[in-house]
Amino acid sequence: MTIHHHPPEDLLAAFAAGLLDLGQHVAIATHLVGCPRCRDTVRTMEHVGGALLTGLPPTAMSGDALAMIKARLDGIVPAVASPPRRATGLSDVPGLPKFVREYPAGPWKWIAPKVHMRPIELPEASETRVFLLKSRPGTKMIEHTHTGFEMSCVLSGSFVHAGGHFGPGDFDLGDGADDHEIMIDSADDCICLIAMQGDLKLNGMIGRLLQPLIRM
Repeated sequence: MTIHHHPPEDLLAAFAAGLLDLGQHVAIATHLVGCPRCRDTVRTMEHVGGALLTGLPPTAMSGDALAMIKARLDGIVPAVASPPRRATGLSDVPGLPKFVREYPAGPWKWIAPKVHMRPIELPEASETRVFLLKSRPGTKMIEHTHTGFEMSCVLSGSFVHAGGHFGPGDFDLGDGADDHEIMIDSADDCICLIAMQGDLKLNGMIGRLLQPLIRM
């Protein structure tokens, strides 16, 4: 698998520093599973960060630091075992990393002609929602933009837009500055893992007519 499109370095740095919310983290981690180049970049960033921390001069603790820690420990409520997660049926989704298959997921639902989505339930609150998007071969998406951002990880199939051709393993980042007109050019369904904040905004008269019907 040859990967041509990668997350920008600032996103990889934020991932390495633990600054992303869970939805964003899932998208970047999905790309990293199949991309040795980005894994090496993140590993280098982690090593640099560790070296910087090691090089910092020690800071004296306050006189009541131990007492404060003990007080916090006394206030911890024992964890209650979580009920086992229900089967999600994600085993038939090609290219989906094993860690994502463990998340609960809803059923596929129609959102537009030849396009279906499947929401993925994250185990903790996240401003970024995650879902699978499946589009049939030959599907041409209505030109659109975003009120927030959209991270797309291609799992199978491929699509093309003004930014290039995207196949399995590729990562695409869209935001309010981009107008996308996407064409599915693979012989099979194109399935992507999407992490999104904000909404999809369809352009043109037809887009405005269809806008109330599409919720992602």
